[in-house]
Amino acid sequence: MKKYNVAVVGATGMVGRKFLQVLEERNLPVENYYLFASEKSAGKTVTFMGKEHTILLTSEEEIAKYNVDIALFSAGAGASLTFAPVFAAHGAVVIDNSSAWRRDPDVPLVVPECNADDLKGWKKKGIIANPNCSTIQAVVPLKALHEKYGIKRVVYSTYQAVSGAGQKGWQDLENGMKGLAPQKFPHPIFSNIIPHIDVFLDNGYTKEEDKMIFETRKILGVPDMKVTATTARVPVFGCHSESINLEFNTPCDVEEAKEVLRNTPGIVVADDVKNNVYPMPCTAYDTDPVYVGRIRKDESVDSGLNIWVVADNIRKGAATNAVQIAEKMIEMQLI
Repeated sequence: MKKYNVAVVGATGMVGRKFLQVLEERNLPVENYYLFASEKSAGKTVTFMGKEHTILLTSEEEIAKYNVDIALFSAGAGASLTFAPVFAAHGAVVIDNSSAWRRDPDVPLVVPECNADDLKGWKKKGIIANPNCSTIQAVVPLKALHEKYGIKRVVYSTYQAVSGAGQKGWQDLENGMKGLAPQKFPHPIFSNIIPHIDVFLDNGYTKEEDKMIFETRKILGVPDMKVTATTARVPVFGCHSESINLEFNTPCDVEEAKEVLRNTPGIVVADDVKNNVYPMPCTAYDTDPVYVGRIRKDESVDSGLNIWVVADNIRKGAATNAVQIAEKMIEMQLI
């Protein structure tokens, strides 16, 4: 079997460290790993795959030294815009976790359970975009239900963990528990809910809400799908939770819908309300599946469901999804 050279760019950040954990757990056919980061971390060493790795500076000069086949990026949009094309020019496929390339029509935006065939277009720019964490977990059940019933309208309400804002978001919750003022968020997050993620746009939506709307349409391949969203930050360290209301074009049976979801790869149905079984961050934390529960008919419309969806935003919402893209590309013999 062919073996690949893999670079992890942004290897010392929150998601970058999770990349390393996920890569250690999964059996990719890899010859060499190269770990890149900014000047602040370059030269430091980390233990990975049982040996010491020196962190390389992310620069054109260093990139040119290595024959990288796959570059997993989690270094922020600015670094991705600068260095993803450099890796691509040297023959690598870049799988980018930032927002930099998601709206580019020549860059596939992929959740492997939903639209793996879109990976075939990767050579246009040599880049594949990992969707926003809140979108990734939503579209896995939506894809299955859309294929069965045809989605007419989606209403998202999200309850997003502080880890979605990176290490500084995590620290704001820790510090808030000690009575300290926030440094990352505009208001205290401890014992609070902030209905504000990313910047506000002219239409009153936040950029996070706009991302979910756009990305859902692009991944599902329905550019005119009716989608709306309200996203909120909650005082939970890890795992995003989402209430999703769906209206369908054709009649939907609740038990049939549950069976559709049970048979969908990547989903765990946790729905036994008589025994208080439903998805929660405390049980989803540091796991890869998308958990779906509270599956019930929306009695206000002719054909609709309410579902509750929880997933680890740093694993399935970031690192795991990117690694799954790499695995799928190898499986499909695209690289």
